[in-house]
Amino acid sequence: MAKRNLAELKIPASSAFIPVAKRVATTLGGQLGFSLVDLDELTIALTQACDSAIAAASDLGSPADLKLTYFATDRALVVDVDLMPSGNTALPAPKPDAAVDPELQRLAYEMIRCFVDDFRPQVEPTTGHVSFRMVKYLAG
Repeated sequence: MAKRNLAELKIPASSAFIPVAKRVATTLGGQLGFSLVDLDELTIALTQACDSAIAAASDLGSPADLKLTYFATDRALVVDVDLMPSGNTALPAPKPDAAVDPELQRLAYEMIRCFVDDFRPQVEPTTGHVSFRMVKYLAG
């Protein structure tokens, strides 16, 4: 499965910038031949993944960015969402009182899985690093 990097986007970990991430996904997906329904599903999943990463950033209490990497394979569009520290600092360890509600997190992940073909969340509990991989396959 050969992959080609299509774009990389770095935005502040703020919901105000999610439309930028969605626009990039729909533009690239459109170029690859995705249907409007598939593009809508991808942007719903991308919104939820970004929201989850932003929530993790707010739990850390430190400025953070989202790094989105978009790449294509011969049959899919892949979007990686990574929570990154702003500037040259490391992400702080999660605050002990910033417990993520596991049921809400599970529901968020299940919603993402409804709209993409493959979803792989990774949350490092000691460092607070959050990353998500979403794959949407071309139909037919």
